[in-house]
Amino acid sequence: MDFLLRRARIVELDGGPGWAGPVDVLVEAGRIRDIDHDLPRPPGIPEVDAEERWLIPGLWDHHTHLKMWTATSGRLDTIGTRSADEVLSRVRGRLAAAPGEPVVGYGHRPVTWPTQPTVAALDAVAPDVPVVLVSGDSHHGWLNSVALEQLGLAPIEGVLTEAEWFSVYPRVAEIAGDESSDEAYLRTLQAATALGITGVVDLEYGEKVGAWVPRWEAGVDLVRVRRATYPMHLDEVIDAGLRSGDPLVEGQDLLVMGPLKVISDGSLNTRSAWCEHPYADGSGSGAPNQSPAELRELMSRATEHGLETAIHAIGDAACHDVLAAYEETGARGSMEHAQLMTREDVTRMGRLGVRASVQPAHLLDDRDVSELIWPDRTDRCFPLRWMLDDGVPLAFGSDAPVSPLDPWLAIAAAVHRSADDRPAWHGEQAVTPREALAASVDGQGSVHAGARGDLVLLDADPLDDSGTTADQAARLRAMPVAATWVAGRLVHGDEGLFGG
Repeated sequence: MDFLLRRARIVELDGGPGWAGPVDVLVEAGRIRDIDHDLPRPPGIPEVDAEERWLIPGLWDHHTHLKMWTATSGRLDTIGTRSADEVLSRVRGRLAAAPGEPVVGYGHRPVTWPTQPTVAALDAVAPDVPVVLVSGDSHHGWLNSVALEQLGLAPIEGVLTEAEWFSVYPRVAEIAGDESSDEAYLRTLQAATALGITGVVDLEYGEKVGAWVPRWEAGVDLVRVRRATYPMHLDEVIDAGLRSGDPLVEGQDLLVMGPLKVISDGSLNTRSAWCEHPYADGSGSGAPNQSPAELRELMSRATEHGLETAIHAIGDAACHDVLAAYEETGARGSMEHAQLMTREDVTRMGRLGVRASVQPAHLLDDRDVSELIWPDRTDRCFPLRWMLDDGVPLAFGSDAPVSPLDPWLAIAAAVHRSADDRPAWHGEQAVTPREALAASVDGQGSVHAGARGDLVLLDADPLDDSGTTADQAARLRAMPVAATWVAGRLVHGDEGLFGG
């Protein structure tokens, strides 16, 4: 895991030394030992020619649900469906292809549909086999009567949402079977390293922290993993004496304890995000998932026992309350999503040093829905420019499977806030390629001596700012990754060219 990388062009993200031309980078014992021109090669260390490619620190996805993302690859695809009838047609197709087999799907977003999902509609298509359809934001499940009965749930008319759904979701495996074998996880991580990902924060719901240990020991160890816990497992984590950053496998620092994750409100697409003002469609203003006292008690306990906190907050009322909770408890960590915020709360966030763990690709999916049910406040959605201007630490992620586990898609969405031919959606909140990339490297800044040996070699300049922001975003989405190293270990790339 030691090697000398010759002739690499350092991508400057944070006002570094500004290397003139290509340089050499020495990696030893999993860290960058030295950077300079014409470094001598230590005896026995292999040499790799970067051929003047561009070098960046390893990319991170700061908000993933790896088990859900791994499982999604085998599920019925309902992404992009525009009506309940279209989803039902896809269910019919799956049943025709695999008669008698359960159907588990993922991806529908029904807010703009002419009619909403019902159990009766699914029953008419699939009266005899269980059907579970997970929404695109993962905040509700559309089940038929057979699935409800198999999971021991009472009859309902519509969909399961929020806390009731989250409590059921881990049991979907009773219907779907094993969707997340070690081999499937390994394929997920191989695809991630091919995009330059060297670390993830795994916020999988309903799975104990220790579930990662046998997976890791079976060789699912290509990237760094920070494994979060949820309130239902907090006592176990505290009893084990685990603090954020502690290794979960003795003697190594790649698989470590992450934060306590708390889901403080709902989501836009289920109309359950907690907002200061009612939704335009008359569906209310959402609600918190805990009382203010309950949220503060959880954050205080986590802080007392050395755990960072990662608090989901989407609506502006939720964001306001979460920031108040950070200030009152002295907790450290992040606000996850921070989708709708007031200008004053963004400033407060910067003052408190609360990290904004945001998923820019969500704005591509949520643009039209926001205009429909938040038409008077879309200028405050995904306020990335405000955040940077006010000194809020940014950390990008995907929320996979809600958006694909693809850092370049997130970076491109932050740079050009549109996924089609329409102009950027509130382009005044866009950021530059340099700023977006800096939010994707886990605070590492530019490649520098002493940093982790997590490196990505690119075949194109990610900071090319020529053309329009749409041109820049197109190049970023197609960014070619030549090689990826984690702690000096080559995890993606041609061994013949990039041995080490």
